[in-house]
Amino acid sequence: MAGISISRHHGTTVKKAKEAVESIASELAQEFDITYEWEGSVLHFRRAGVDGTMTVGKKALEIEAELGFLVSMLKPKIEREIHRFCDEQFGPEA
Repeated sequence: MAGISISRHHGTTVKKAKEAVESIASELAQEFDITYEWEGSVLHFRRAGVDGTMTVGKKALEIEAELGFLVSMLKPKIEREIHRFCDEQFGPEA
């Protein structure tokens, strides 16, 4: 299994960062049939071939995901999309 591990500074409040993460999770759920649920400041998400978390901290967003064999072929594209989302929501990485 391939893994994704991304940490991005968000520079906003935890509440606003959680709202941004909720927005992308909702979009992914509709587009890719991903299920998700919050446990405190950790959003757990999954679908066939993908299992991960998005943890919203005071200053950073931590994204961890395990990709199954077939999905692992899309790892570079998935990572680009995560960075694009973070750039849109929190500004470019310093």
